[in-house]
Amino acid sequence: MSFKVKVPASGHEFNIESTETILEAALRQGIGLPYGCRNGACGKCVGSVITGETRYGANTLRATAKEECEKGNTVFCQAHACSDLEIDVREISRGKQVEIKTLPCRVEKMQLLSHDIMQLQLKLPETERLQFLAGQYIEFLLKDGKRRAFSIANAPHDDALIELHIRHVPDGHFGDYVFDGLKEKTLLRLRGPLGSYYLRENSTRPVILLGGGTGFAPLKGMLEHAFYIGLQTPIHLFCGVRSYADLYMDAKVKDWLKRDENLRYTPVLSAPADADNWQGETGFVHEAVVKQYPDLSRYDVYLSGPPPMVKAGMELFYQHGLPETQIYSDSFEYSDDALQAMGITRPNYKDNDTAEH
Repeated sequence: MSFKVKVPASGHEFNIESTETILEAALRQGIGLPYGCRNGACGKCVGSVITGETRYGANTLRATAKEECEKGNTVFCQAHACSDLEIDVREISRGKQVEIKTLPCRVEKMQLLSHDIMQLQLKLPETERLQFLAGQYIEFLLKDGKRRAFSIANAPHDDALIELHIRHVPDGHFGDYVFDGLKEKTLLRLRGPLGSYYLRENSTRPVILLGGGTGFAPLKGMLEHAFYIGLQTPIHLFCGVRSYADLYMDAKVKDWLKRDENLRYTPVLSAPADADNWQGETGFVHEAVVKQYPDLSRYDVYLSGPPPMVKAGMELFYQHGLPETQIYSDSFEYSDDALQAMGITRPNYKDNDTAEH
């Protein structure tokens, strides 16, 4: 059985099945209700029911949830609908509205995605979840006082673990540690979510996603979120790498293509090896974009990856009619130690530019 939930303050309306909580239904349909733990322990998702009836599941409510219920409030991460509802709750639609937390985490799983890219999956404490927008990033707070920033590669609805893609750059302190010293079950500390690079899901313009190397990570989160909320906007993903060995998660993208007719995919190799026998696009990935889209005036474009690629892409896209208000970027800087090893002195970049993506 399904019902309708209305949020009069915003005018939003969404459907809910009897088997899902109000929070689950809202997130599934792109309605940004706040939450902290998703198990009734923190009280961050609390609001009130204006009209209609709700029930709680079979699980025993935690103390915080019980206290809110006694006050006449509703804990939306635990409550189910018994009828059509009108609710009063604060909504989240922009990065600055999401709560930034500093939390411990445990390395739950490590998997090599390519010869130089490691996937980390991080587990937060049982009473915590990290609410984020698709495309944002987190920082690791290291014992020496340094920070390392990495994009979140999973979608907001799939937040039991935080997924990161970490590239092993030459002499990168944290990358060396991840590949040569970090073990599963290790405890780390993170801060996030951060950044204004996230999918503008309310836009009706077709979308071009452009990722260089692990710039694919935030785009993966955006795409999985778009699939989850049923976004009907056409999306074209461009992935730029040097050779075929660097093109990671290619099989996953091809699987997406079989399931979503709105998605297109163009991998681009800048220096394919002879053994690759590559028949696809070659050269710079931003040039491949304008080759297919000479007029970008009606598109939203998202770029993430190495600074030269992002800079060159933005300059070229402006020349092809892309308004500044329709371009979003995330430039992945090397860490100070990696730059020093390459003989490069860093200008004064902002904090999140100390990334070893």
